[in-house]
Parts: sequence; structure tokens; C-alpha cells
Amino acid sequence: MFKRSKGLAILLALSFLIFFTAAQTLNFDLSSLLLNVQSAEAAEGTEDDIPPVAAVEDIKRPAPIIYGIPTDSLEIVEGVVERGESLSEILAAYNIAPTTIHNLAQKAKDVFSVRRINAKRNYILLHSLDSAQTAQYFIYEPNELEYVIYDLRGDLNVTRTQREMKVIERELAGEIRGSLYESVLKAGGSAQLVNKFADIYAWRLNLNRIQPGDKFKLIFEEKQINGNTIGYGELKAAFFEHSGEPLYAIGFDEGNGISYFDQDGKSMKKAFLKEPLEYTRISSRYTKRRFHPVQKRYKAHLGTDFAAPRGTPIRTVGEGVVLAATYTRGNGYFVKIRHNKTYTTQYLHMSKFAKGIRKGAHVRQGQTIGYVGSTGLATGPHLCYRFWKNGKQVDALKVKLPSANPVSKKNMTAFFATKEEIVNRMEALDVNGVKQELLASEKGEATKGA
Repeated sequence: MFKRSKGLAILLALSFLIFFTAAQTLNFDLSSLLLNVQSAEAAEGTEDDIPPVAAVEDIKRPAPIIYGIPTDSLEIVEGVVERGESLSEILAAYNIAPTTIHNLAQKAKDVFSVRRINAKRNYILLHSLDSAQTAQYFIYEPNELEYVIYDLRGDLNVTRTQREMKVIERELAGEIRGSLYESVLKAGGSAQLVNKFADIYAWRLNLNRIQPGDKFKLIFEEKQINGNTIGYGELKAAFFEHSGEPLYAIGFDEGNGISYFDQDGKSMKKAFLKEPLEYTRISSRYTKRRFHPVQKRYKAHLGTDFAAPRGTPIRTVGEGVVLAATYTRGNGYFVKIRHNKTYTTQYLHMSKFAKGIRKGAHVRQGQTIGYVGSTGLATGPHLCYRFWKNGKQVDALKVKLPSANPVSKKNMTAFFATKEEIVNRMEALDVNGVKQELLASEKGEATKGA
């Protein structure tokens, strides 16, 4: 019994010794391993020792290219031409000698004369980075579509470029809430569209009597440069529902430009435009007795006065020949036009005549013949419009005029095909939508450039 217990004690002691020796060995190995790792980190550098990445704003970006011109060695100056300011005055401040400006003006004559640089238009000037700050380029934008580069280096050069313009077809629809003008603008349209719409429907609808709940829909062209709207093209078609009665205006070209017809092919217009100004306000009507604001007495007013801002274009209501384009003390500057043996019209108090308007000139319907003013016996800017039928002055707003021609028989098949397409598109438009998105289809390109 004693021998067995003694043997067991020896065995336990031996096991403990082996375990202690192994643990010591393992601890030494782990310590060595940890020491080796720390040494390696010290040799390679810790995360905190890694140099920081340069800040984003410290990274040098390439200079922009403006109008095709690299500007890495140039300073960019943006400005607006001031009233009365000339190109020579602008360039003189940037070390350009009068002789250089004279030579530049000579080269620019056949491209874009420096005399045509107008006030309130934007320009960009690029000059050197040295202390002289000598101008290298002057870029002027006469309009949204074009830009002119005056290269002031070396032998001098002038180039005129047109940007790429896209014509996009758009749709909009809405309901009358207030005036026609307010409602069309709220639906995503413009004042120009209101004028076109009013011009088309003037003979069929009394636009002063439209009412809330009436509905309108338009299909039209929009001109864009770089995604920005710069104007409008043709109004392709229109729809108006007044007191529950629908009336379409379908644009159709029979070879002489687009005209507008109703769903039966009848012209939307008469042989004459209803008014000589686009959508405006009547300030005084035709009457046999009116108190004259200048002469301070009652007398006949055998015309219709249209209030409009000075400079508003005046258009002839029909095709004809100019009988007179002159000035008198009472009428101011005026134009008188004979349309045929039956009808003659007259336009008074103009600020000036349009280019080419003189006695004997032939004018087409809608052509600008002058601009609103207050010359003669007038208290403010307006147009007095007078109308003769068979040699007698009549009320232009009440006279019954002949209609323009309907769609010709030979074109009726093509017209009805156009009508069907337009009606289908109009029926798909939702008048409750505030603004319709651009169509995916592109109408075409008018120009190409930068």
C-alpha cells in the first residue's frame, strides 16, 4: 500500500515538472514572437507615422478652357459693356495701343464690326499674368446663339461662331384660373406663347370673356442652347375648350408657311388680323363723340386706341401697298396701307417706321411697319388704328371681314392625317398637370458650333 502511494506521488511530481517546463518554453516563444512583431513595426513605421495625404483643395486642377481657349497662363475677367463705352476704352485699360485697336477694327468689319458692340451685353477678357496684364483675347456675345472672339495677339484675328441650337417639341396643358396670361405661365408657358395663342384664336373667341374652368392645350417648339431655353419656334397646334365647346387650331403648311385651321379644315383667321398689336389692351374705342384729352373738347374718334409700351412693334393687319409713311402735327408719324379696292387701314402716333417702310412699298400680313410712340396729339404711348371700307371709316372691331381660304381640296387627305395625330396627342394631355416634361424626340438642329 505504501509503495503504491509513493509511486503515485512520484508520477504526479514528474507530470507537474513536465507541464511547468513546457509552459516556460511556450511563454518564451510568445514573448519572442511579440518582440519580433514590434521590431518589424518599428522598422516599417506605424500607421501614425504615414505622411498625410494632400488636402483636396491643395491639388492643382487644370485651368478651364473657355470658348476653345486654354487659360492656364491667362487671367479671366468678366464684364458688362457700360452705356457709351467703346471697345477701345475697355482694351486701353489692358495695355492695348490705339494703333492695335484701329487695325483690329479694320479686320473685324467683315466679321462683326466693333461698332456693333452694345451696352448691357456680357463680355470676357483674357489677359496675361505678368504685371503688364496685356489683353490677349476679347470675347463678346451679341446674343445667346453667337459669340465673337477678337484675338489680340500677333497679326490679330476675328472669328464669329454659332453655338449648336436644338429645337425640342414640347406640350403643356392647363385650366383657366384668372387670366389667360397667368394661366399659361403657370402651366409652364411664356408671354410669347400667350401672344401666339391669342393671335390664332382672336377671330373665333372673345378672349376677354374666357372664364374659370375653360381648358387649353398647346404643342409647340422650344429653342435650346446647352439645355437652356432661348426662344420658341412654331406653335404646332392648340386646343381650347370654352363653356364645354372644344375648338382645335391645327398648324398645317400648304406650301406657303404654316397656317391654322379648325378640325373641319376651315381657316382660324380672316383675310385680316383682328388687331395690329399682339395681345394688348384697348384704351379707347371707335365713337362719334369722345372728349379729346389734348384738345379738351368733344369730337368724333373714328379709330381704336391700343395702349402699349413705347417701342412695341406695330404690324399690318393684311397684305397691301403703303399709301403714305409720313408725319403730320395731329397724327404724328403714321402709315396708311391700301389692301385692295375695298379695304384701307391707318396706324398713327408711331415713334418711328420699320426698316423699308415707305410710300409704294409692298407689305405682307403681320409684317412690322413701325413702333408704338406718342408723336402728334397724344398724351402717352399708344396706337390709334383706323379702318376704311369702301372709302368710309368704320369700327375695325365690328366690321364683317372675309375669311381666309380653307384647306384646299388637294391637301385635305394630308390635313386629316395631321389632324388625327394632333387630336390623339391632345386627348392624352392632362390639364391637371402643372407642367409637361420635354418629349424625348428631338425636332432637329438649326446650327452647329462650339
